[in-house]
Amino acid sequence: MVRIKPFAAVRPPREIVEEVAARPYDVLNSFEAREEASEKSLLHITRPEIDFDPIADEHSSKVYDRAVENFRLWQEKGWLVQDSKPCYYVYAQVMNGRTQYGLVLCAHADDYSEGRIKKHELTRKEKEDDRMIHVRIQNANIEPVFFSYPDNAAIDAIVRDVTAGEPEYDFIAGDGFGHRFWVIDDDATIEKITAIFRDIPAFYVADGHHRTAAAARVCAEKRTENPGHTGDEEYNFFLAVAFPESQLTIIDYNRVVRDLNGLTPAEFLQALSDDFIVSEKGPEIFKPSKLHQFSMYLAGKWYSLEARPGRYDDSDPIGVLDVTVLSNLVLDRILGIKDLRTDKRIDFVGGIRGLGVLAKRVDSGEMAVAFALYPVSMKQLVDIADSGHIMPPKTTWFEPKLRSGLAIHKLD
Repeated sequence: MVRIKPFAAVRPPREIVEEVAARPYDVLNSFEAREEASEKSLLHITRPEIDFDPIADEHSSKVYDRAVENFRLWQEKGWLVQDSKPCYYVYAQVMNGRTQYGLVLCAHADDYSEGRIKKHELTRKEKEDDRMIHVRIQNANIEPVFFSYPDNAAIDAIVRDVTAGEPEYDFIAGDGFGHRFWVIDDDATIEKITAIFRDIPAFYVADGHHRTAAAARVCAEKRTENPGHTGDEEYNFFLAVAFPESQLTIIDYNRVVRDLNGLTPAEFLQALSDDFIVSEKGPEIFKPSKLHQFSMYLAGKWYSLEARPGRYDDSDPIGVLDVTVLSNLVLDRILGIKDLRTDKRIDFVGGIRGLGVLAKRVDSGEMAVAFALYPVSMKQLVDIADSGHIMPPKTTWFEPKLRSGLAIHKLD
């Protein structure tokens, strides 16, 4: 059963929250971050390379030093202020008329190391190292991890009661998504939430595998440095926002490939026909509507690819995934792409950007072919995590992303 605790969040005053709150560090490159960052933006803390001209190497020591200095300055200037007592918080996100309600809390590192915080993706060491350095130098979790948990009626009832009141924050970000935030400072409610989660069997990492692993590594470091370690110290816990499974939707995560591995478009289509029923759809965007159906854009036309029976294994939690089918039958067998995490011939595009972006990248000549996939379900994610399996890279894309800066957790 999972262990959580309230915490005294470091967060912006209500009147400047829109200026401080920012998109997560990993959905922007340095140039996009610089363009988006206003004076008070948290991006000066999460992407401090933008403060240098020209933009500096994000992994350089001077950039890490600037991150620490900016975090200090933001507190000194009153742009980030710590709450006077440990609280829980409710964070609601609104997208396309749908609202999801997450609890902002601190999760325990032991639940990660002991398998009660379940992952479905592998991490890359260089990204994990970078996030670990940020946690270590700031002595804080600046950005939260995105968790899901099995639906719980008692938690739902508490959230309904809390959100019936006026929110602390209520704004619509530049991307059109709404963000609302409530503070739970009533001691009885706090104790009740903590107790209820003792009966929640697991958290599932929806987004933030590298941040989760980095937080656990910093905790391990601090344990070895503290001969009086008890397991209750603040550094044992890290920042997360946890949502009920039923409220979350995974959207498609698509692929674009730079070349056809020496084949002409006609030869490529012929090779596909061995494992797929290939149907030309013309110039209008075609979106897959079911499992094992793919959309492909090639040479100015959209195609439907339906995997032939026997080319996939619906009894295997990994084999049933369309990312597996596409990887095995197209990317590997025909295009020669063996490792999705390292091959420079492939790139990945979140479905939030729309399928038109896939066509533009092919029409520009940058890419030769694009594939759109039917999205993974939350049930598939949970089944894979519960079975101890790992999804192929770039399988899930969650929207809306958590806005960074609404709550920061200090480790002391």
